[in-house]
Amino acid sequence: MKRKSELIQMTGFFLIRTGTFIVIAFLFLMLGYIFTKGISAISWGFLTEMPRNEMTKGGILPAIVGTFYLMIGASLISIPVGIITAIYLTEYAKSPKVVKIIRLGINNLAGVPSVVFGLFGLSLFVIFLEFGTSILAGSLTLGLLNLPVIIRSTEEALHVVPGTYREASLSLGATKWQTIYKIIIPNALPGIMTGIMLSLGRAAGETAPVMFTAAAFYTPDLPVSVFNEVMALPYHIYVMATAGTHIQATRHLQYGTAIVLISLVLTLNMAGLILRYRFRKKMK
Repeated sequence: MKRKSELIQMTGFFLIRTGTFIVIAFLFLMLGYIFTKGISAISWGFLTEMPRNEMTKGGILPAIVGTFYLMIGASLISIPVGIITAIYLTEYAKSPKVVKIIRLGINNLAGVPSVVFGLFGLSLFVIFLEFGTSILAGSLTLGLLNLPVIIRSTEEALHVVPGTYREASLSLGATKWQTIYKIIIPNALPGIMTGIMLSLGRAAGETAPVMFTAAAFYTPDLPVSVFNEVMALPYHIYVMATAGTHIQATRHLQYGTAIVLISLVLTLNMAGLILRYRFRKKMK
């Protein structure tokens, strides 16, 4: 009986390790292929110049700047609303039915495809509210898209904080809000920061919401207002690979842009891990 249990355990561990190695192998295979195809396009001029000659030459500066604008705009919307919602659900909501309904809505929102968010943003922000194809419309749409990520990660981070921290703070005369602001949130900050960084990476890599609400095929100037349309890295890749007039001639530029986008997302994820580690280290 003991040998059978050990055999089952060894088989299970073997399958888990094999699955992990397969996933990692496919990841490195994909990254290696993209880097091999696009590394020739990477240069300082590629990162800092405007596109030229129907985007067959020059750089991707407008797409980089537009992506950062959309990320910042989405964060200004999703982070405050998401954190406040999570605090309400965790610390203030008393009715289990209300909490259940709100969480059901959040779960449904998380399962909605990004293209549906794009169509919603097009209908509400671009057409109905007359924001037009703009940074504002794209940021609002991406902010809604990121809400479930922020809310879930913040909720989990708040739940991890021991209940004794709350009890000790309240017993010393602190108000509920003082306890949340000075005790709970600082201890939950590593988890909150991780969720924020993941949401930034998601905002940077989304194509459909940006395509419907904010992105332009080509713009010769950098945006100067939230009502300007922008170029964005994921949409720029899509345009050059499917709708451009020189698809084959710009193939290396397509892969080069993909390298920049992947590097941006990986940097954000690494920054989230580093911040989480540092906050945890400070609290010990």
